[in-house]
Amino acid sequence: MELEQSKYSSLINQIGDLLQQGREQVARSVNTILVNTYWMIGRHIVEYEQGGKEKAEYGSFLFEQLSKDLTKLYGKGFSRSNLLYMRKLYLSFPKSETLSNVLSWSHYFEILRSDSELEISFYAKQAEKENWSVRELKRQMKSMLFHRLALSKDKKGVLELSGQGQEIQKAEDILKDPYVLEFLGMPEKHQYLESELEKKLISNLQNFLLELGKGFTFEKRQYRISISGKHFYVDLVFYHRILKCFVLIDLKRGEVTHQDVGQMNLYLNYFKKEVSTDGDNEPIGIVLGADKDHVLVEYATESISNQLFISKYQLYLPDKKQLENELNKLLDDE
Repeated sequence: MELEQSKYSSLINQIGDLLQQGREQVARSVNTILVNTYWMIGRHIVEYEQGGKEKAEYGSFLFEQLSKDLTKLYGKGFSRSNLLYMRKLYLSFPKSETLSNVLSWSHYFEILRSDSELEISFYAKQAEKENWSVRELKRQMKSMLFHRLALSKDKKGVLELSGQGQEIQKAEDILKDPYVLEFLGMPEKHQYLESELEKKLISNLQNFLLELGKGFTFEKRQYRISISGKHFYVDLVFYHRILKCFVLIDLKRGEVTHQDVGQMNLYLNYFKKEVSTDGDNEPIGIVLGADKDHVLVEYATESISNQLFISKYQLYLPDKKQLENELNKLLDDE
């Protein structure tokens, strides 16, 4: 007796989908239980410290002894560093209900490397919202995402960013300054053409989308615009699902000029009239250069009504200490 192939294949697929869903649910449940267990271990350690002089006098000895005894009794997972991070997990999230049921212990282990409560809160919120893998989280932390977003805000905005993660409600919310393109592997002093930079970005599109942020979908490179028999080309065109608009990016190898600003303004006017459809909001233009003059940018964009922004890109990671100092100054001055 032969089985009807199409129906049988459908049955196999349905069972496979159920098994996959079940395994994912089990994995999430295990992660949630593990994180909560480690949080409770951290709480017990803190309560033990508070009940005596261990924190002040014997803290280091306590964790060394705990690591030896727990490893002997229960196996791996109780290194001194792990125990320190369990303690820090409790101190950073004193209410267990604020823990995410999406993030794994590996996520929290990376997040808790930060010494800043604001950073810890931000990366926990953002990793959950954007469903970052541990690898993606590491990259965003290494590229100082929190600092790059925070420095464009006032003190109130920084506190909101740390408490809520990145909220995208207007064009300015998608902008970073600088954008960090270290994943391209291009040396800082390498003499490259704009076309080479564009090709590298397309070849590393997944990483570039991660750097751009949530909501971006790639549309086209070298988008041709024809006006009165003349052809112009937008380097990269994206659509933003949250803001519901096109985002045009023009790449500049050197410093952004006022001609670059005027050209992007032309592109935006064209997209508004010829490309955007009913339901689309006004397009956003980003001129991305290796450098920019703030005074020139101010004068070049002052009378422009379009959503046009100038930002820098770097081929290397930003200086962590410098960004931390700038952010601390911002928080102190407010």
